Amino acid sequence: MIEVEVRLYATLRRYAPGVRLGEAMRLSMERGSTLQQIYDRLGVPVDEVKRAIVNGVARDHGYCLSDGDRVAVFSPVAGG
Repeated sequence: MIEVEVRLYATLRRYAPGVRLGEAMRLSMERGSTLQQIYDRLGVPVDEVKRAIVNGVARDHGYCLSDGDRVAVFSPVAGG
């Protein structure tokens, strides 16, 4: 097992009920898990993910996670 820290931002926060603003979730995942498996576990549709940053680097949904990774997931942002 590996442990990763996950933060969901903007509209994706609704997939982390009970987690306060700016607070990270700690998830235990099987070794070899991908970002997609985090999305699946939390119920986040991949089409709602604009960008995932792992340890400061943008990664796609197939990225294989490592123990201790820090993951930030962002939805598309509208504005004007």
